[in-house]
Amino acid sequence: MRRNFYVANWKMYKTVKEAIEFLNAFIPLVKDINAKDIAIAPSFVCIDAVGRNIKNTKIKLCAQNAFYENQGAYTGEISPLMLKALDVEYVIIGHSERRRYFNETDEIINKKIKACLKENLKVIFCIGETLSERENNETEKILNSQLENGLKEIEIPESIVVAYEPVWAIGTGKVASDEQIKEAHLFVRKKLEEIFGEKAQTIRILYGGSVSPENIDSIMAIENVDGVLVGGASLDPLKFSKIINHKQN
Repeated sequence: MRRNFYVANWKMYKTVKEAIEFLNAFIPLVKDINAKDIAIAPSFVCIDAVGRNIKNTKIKLCAQNAFYENQGAYTGEISPLMLKALDVEYVIIGHSERRRYFNETDEIINKKIKACLKENLKVIFCIGETLSERENNETEKILNSQLENGLKEIEIPESIVVAYEPVWAIGTGKVASDEQIKEAHLFVRKKLEEIFGEKAQTIRILYGGSVSPENIDSIMAIENVDGVLVGGASLDPLKFSKIINHKQN
């Protein structure tokens, strides 16, 4: 039985002070917080402070990105080894914003996943189609390519979480319909089984894209949805706690 997983992606928001204020407000709001799988991905400058402030909980520390080398002349980059030293447990790899603004290819993403796994970091691997790809009925083609190329030569599926995020639903207020989410997650589940066989059953598939307290119940009721990757709503301690405390929990 796969446990539901709730991940906050803060993107480029919150100073250290704001991050600590969030945690002070958020932690008391979550019911049975240590019985739930929760992760928070702050910006790099907040990782140490967030890590220290969640130490007495079971909230998992997550990074938003990592480079594919452990050290070297790569100005501005952060390595898996550096993250491991800060007790980071999960790393988000392949987010659509990284693909769009920083030209990350499936090949680069694959190298990053391998580098993280080598340091025993778990990976939240993001996939998803753009609006034009959806309108051209290319969703399955895109997801198939991203999964095959991103997970090429990966042999530790138990350390992988897949996050399906339709690009057109991220930060737009638009949410994929229940049927669209169901179809995409079923396709991803079958593809993972094709790649990893029985081991694929350990992989959780999250949905991301304008997740809110208002739609969390319907999203979590969909087959093959094992949790959510939350952007905007995760910046508000009350909203994120309501998502985690939703009635199906």
